[in-house]
Amino acid sequence: MLETIVNFLNDLLWGKLLVYGLVGAGLYFTISLGFIQFSQFGHGLKLLSISRQPGKNGLSSFQVFCTSMAARVGAGNMAGVAFAIGVAGPGAVFWMWAIAVLGMATAMIESTLAQVYKVKDVDGQYRGGPSYYMEKGLGQRWMGILFSILLIICFGLVFNAVQANTIAGAMTTVFDFNPLYVGIGITIFSGVVIMGGLKKVAKVSEFIVPVMALAYILMAFVVVMMNVTELPRVFMLVINSAFGWQEAAGGAIAYSVSQAMQAGIARGLFSNEAGMGSAANIAASASPNPNHPASQGYIQMMGVFFDTIVICTATAAIILLSGDAAGSGEGIGMTINALSSHVGSWGGGFIAAAILLFCFTSIIANYSYAETNVMFLSGNSKKALPIFRLIVLGMVMFGAMAKIGLVWDLADVSMGLMALVNIVAISLLSGLAIRVINDYREQVNAGKDPVFDTSKFPELADQLEEKIWPDGSAKQK
Repeated sequence: MLETIVNFLNDLLWGKLLVYGLVGAGLYFTISLGFIQFSQFGHGLKLLSISRQPGKNGLSSFQVFCTSMAARVGAGNMAGVAFAIGVAGPGAVFWMWAIAVLGMATAMIESTLAQVYKVKDVDGQYRGGPSYYMEKGLGQRWMGILFSILLIICFGLVFNAVQANTIAGAMTTVFDFNPLYVGIGITIFSGVVIMGGLKKVAKVSEFIVPVMALAYILMAFVVVMMNVTELPRVFMLVINSAFGWQEAAGGAIAYSVSQAMQAGIARGLFSNEAGMGSAANIAASASPNPNHPASQGYIQMMGVFFDTIVICTATAAIILLSGDAAGSGEGIGMTINALSSHVGSWGGGFIAAAILLFCFTSIIANYSYAETNVMFLSGNSKKALPIFRLIVLGMVMFGAMAKIGLVWDLADVSMGLMALVNIVAISLLSGLAIRVINDYREQVNAGKDPVFDTSKFPELADQLEEKIWPDGSAKQK
């Protein structure tokens, strides 16, 4: 019964509503912002290069970037890519690329809005995200409550089960570990970090994410160089499969275009989270450099690029360049088999280590997203956090033991509902977001160090928390 309901909701969300919603919103934002993901790509890299400079309050932009990448880079990049290729063929990779390119503009919009409407919690830490801009920007607290509930279910519970499931699968495949013991280990280490709150999560992510991301990209580069003559064939395989031009021959399976599109968009969104509203929760916690909401939008835009265009493509290359070697695996097992076929048996150990670290940091980053929304629901109180942390750790343990297919399907449903609510909100607020971003670009073009002067946006006077932005144009006592 549960599987029937989940499959129906997934077909409705990913087969109809979200395909058009995500693509339509991404196209609109891309055009409205003058193809910012292309024209301002270099500026995004520049901001990332100076993002380590700490702000006066909150986390540095680099800490926020690493935390958002910790949530993005995990099961979706390794198991998710393999899962999409396994069920829908190589063409799913193309649709991952497409949704990522459009998603860069969407991430720019939602993260800019998160910065505009951020608040301070009882400890002076910045908090924000879709729930806050739904309440303050749209005046619809009920919408913020709905989004918070969906995010808590999605990231605090289901997604963390997915990450734990992927770790257990890798450890079982490579080392024949008992999933029960793997689950216990993950739960203990996750508990140590999340009990320290948002700052502890950011510090751990800042340390682990850059090292493992570079190591994984380097490994993929080695595999590509080993098979460089095969690249044209693999690239054409992806393109032909994406548009249904690949004929079934020699026993090969012909996949439908809609099947490839649905799997690619779902797995791409699971990986880069653009439009879902999740990364916007941590984006609001930054003290951006320059101190303008749009600068954090650029940082998150680059996060989508590195997550999907770079890291997901690295996984796809490892799998597709292996030929039939990955065919006997499922999910993370496919990625392990593929890399082992290129570099030998130690490749499985490398993937297991990468999965362990990436998925572990995803668990703690996912928790940080949910924590902000628990506080939104509780009126900025931390009283509910100890109980919530125990529930999260329970889901981590459950995920290590669960059936993989059902876990992934539940993730798709919760993610789809969350994205649907967020797309409506950012579409309604996009006019303001575009003006804020254009204000930033005008200052940069004029040779100025951008600052956010809220007096240029009189509609914000009664919407912003006091003294969040330095010019004091928010309502003062």
